[in-house]
Amino acid sequence: MSSNVNPLGPPAGLIAYLCDRMTDIVCLPDPDALHIRRSFAKRHGLAPGHVVAGNGTTQLIYALPPALGLGRVLVLGPAYADYAQACAMHNVPCDFLLADEAGGFRHDAGVIARKIREAKPDAVFVCNPSNPTGVLMDRQVILDLCNESPDVLFVIDESYLPFVREGESLSLINGPGMDNLLVLSSMSKIFRVPGLRIGFAAGPEPVVDLLARHLPCWSVNTLAQAAVDWILEHKREVNRFIDDAVTLVEEERSFLLQRLAASGVVSLFPSVASFMLGVLHSGFTSASVCDALAQGRILIRDCANFEGLSDRHIRISLKTREHNSLLVDRLFNLCPSSL
Repeated sequence: MSSNVNPLGPPAGLIAYLCDRMTDIVCLPDPDALHIRRSFAKRHGLAPGHVVAGNGTTQLIYALPPALGLGRVLVLGPAYADYAQACAMHNVPCDFLLADEAGGFRHDAGVIARKIREAKPDAVFVCNPSNPTGVLMDRQVILDLCNESPDVLFVIDESYLPFVREGESLSLINGPGMDNLLVLSSMSKIFRVPGLRIGFAAGPEPVVDLLARHLPCWSVNTLAQAAVDWILEHKREVNRFIDDAVTLVEEERSFLLQRLAASGVVSLFPSVASFMLGVLHSGFTSASVCDALAQGRILIRDCANFEGLSDRHIRISLKTREHNSLLVDRLFNLCPSSL
């Protein structure tokens, strides 16, 4: 329950298709993944030059600082640690603007705009919905920020947006042609194929071209490219699958919120994603709770190393009712004196 992937598993049709394509691994893949770049672009109404594919969105994140020659970056946190780590790897200073827990970890647009004016970053990283908080920033707020700061590149990581009801309509991937907006999209989480590593970046052609130049050839393997083909060619089946996943995570979020409210161990924050952030009650630490649950073969995320969080924060990835119920039972049996 520490991995933020679809609790339903991969689509059955996708697994069958990949089994049939297994012999393709004897050949090299398309070195620049041009075919799936064109298919992804067409699916979202974009020209192919506005899309690049990578070995997961993480490869794209790590390629961005050197590809664009970034001098300073701002991260809206708490957030995925690799934004800052990618900057550190290339000696790029990284500032954080941390949302307040008392406000449910929601960022204020005015505060963001003021921080951008003060810090003068070349790029702003926004995970939307945020990992680990599960908070979704309004689409128009992001567009307004882009308009207010035309010289700043906004990198919007939408890896978890497919878990949001009507998520496709909320995406900025086919936004109004902004010259300073780059959107990251992952197929790994919603289709539960993290081992295949499938990520895309969509944005202005000059930015995409620079990014593509910093990716090694053959970054996207043969089976990953085959998976993209199947996903984009089976729109009706895929839409049903995503709708089932969204319904499941909605139900399980409500279940955990209701059941754990009386646990005396953790209070959960509202979320729109496939995971929930929680703050532990007095007497509990994230390390002790994670260790106690691990003894029963339940793994959750210790959030103590997230910028802006502490050793009282944990993240729970939603699974099926059976697994979520088991987690609830184990948490109800915890007491500070036993840890």
